[in-house]
Amino acid sequence: MSSPAKAAPTAVAAPVKPLVYVAAAISALGGMLFGYDIGVISGAILFIKKQFSLSPGMEEIVVSSVLLGSLIGAAAGGVLADRLGRRRLSIVTAIIFCLGAAGAALAPDTAWLIIARVVAGVAIGVASFVSPLYISEIAPVDIRGKLVSINQVALTSGIVISYLIDYAFAPSEDWRWMFALAVIPAAAFGIGLFFIPDSPRWLAGRGHLDQAREVLKRIRSPEQMESEVKEIQSSVSQQKGGWSELFSKLLRSAMVVGIGLAIAQQITGINTVIYYAPTIFKFAGLSTASAAILASVGVGVINVVLTVVAMQLIDRVGRRPLLLISLAGMAFSLLVLGGAFLLPQFKSVLGWIAVGSLMTYVGFFAVGLGPVFWLILSEIYPLRVRGRAMSVGTAANWLSNLIVALTFLTLTKSIGKPGTFWLYAAVTVGAWFFAWFLVPETKGKTLEQIEAHWRAGKHPRAL
Repeated sequence: MSSPAKAAPTAVAAPVKPLVYVAAAISALGGMLFGYDIGVISGAILFIKKQFSLSPGMEEIVVSSVLLGSLIGAAAGGVLADRLGRRRLSIVTAIIFCLGAAGAALAPDTAWLIIARVVAGVAIGVASFVSPLYISEIAPVDIRGKLVSINQVALTSGIVISYLIDYAFAPSEDWRWMFALAVIPAAAFGIGLFFIPDSPRWLAGRGHLDQAREVLKRIRSPEQMESEVKEIQSSVSQQKGGWSELFSKLLRSAMVVGIGLAIAQQITGINTVIYYAPTIFKFAGLSTASAAILASVGVGVINVVLTVVAMQLIDRVGRRPLLLISLAGMAFSLLVLGGAFLLPQFKSVLGWIAVGSLMTYVGFFAVGLGPVFWLILSEIYPLRVRGRAMSVGTAANWLSNLIVALTFLTLTKSIGKPGTFWLYAAVTVGAWFFAWFLVPETKGKTLEQIEAHWRAGKHPRAL
């Protein structure tokens, strides 16, 4: 094993060139499509199950089919991201988004709808990690957290937009338009990608150092560019870039952190809220589909607002404090929500307690676990295996997501609604201890400094 690289000094803050913000914003459209496609089903399913006479089991399959596709996309996307590059793979993803949206809108039966949602899911699985990966590789170190969090803001905004579209079409019950309108941002995403550069780190990792320099000239000051080129060259010279390095002892800690956070983000129950928010509110006594969907819009707005707050704090306060506060607040909110369903004396105000608890839960998620997971996942892996490593973590995330979505309604029937939410609360407490003991603080560290830390064989917390 080669000797650990000497950590380079943290880059000096300098004015950020406009192209960095433009590239981050265009890449984040992939996050918005990710959010729209996972959120739109929450309202559409209320009308789909009526039109196609779905049983609870088939309802779970329709909702979860997008997750199967996402798992496939996440698993396959890592190798493609390292071979094709972040930008070219994103262009392919935009095309797949269009096909999935159009296919779902035209579905004549349940089987067609499930296939179309699997196709859309493949695009979601790729976009979910390629967008933050690209942004992290073009961002200056001092605002990397803020820029990567733009993707999470776009994601949560996509969820709110999907809820508003669901609400607009709820009176007519026209779920086909709910899916079809995703074609518009998908087309904008694909076109925008032709106007931004490739990741300079990917170019350098593929041996195209001159092209990497040209990109860095466009997004960095001359002083920053030379320093960054040296760091990237040092990083590339120490890497093999294959699966063997990914699962070596050297990166074991990084893989544990990434996969552990990936699982924690899902098994704490967030997507039961995203997928089933209107269903939960109907459980709680909001009688009409429109009222339940409108309450979900409020939850979505809280998600966006608190994600914007996190974006402002993440490079100042750090990743770990936000993560720990987030998990503690989520656990408390789930305990309250479970109690609201258990105690009959709350029945008259159950709807309001459910709305308040879910808003609090989503708010705590948005200020920490939501953006911090995707940010840390994009930061902690070496350059040549970064796409593959993020793919593994993202696949673990989507697999956990799929399991939660497939079991939520079944759990509410077998152990009751209070027991289901209390189970999520217990898991969230476990996730807090995982974060406390193992998750590193990456604030203020270049990607190459983080890599040097793993090569030195140090504990994650020592970063």
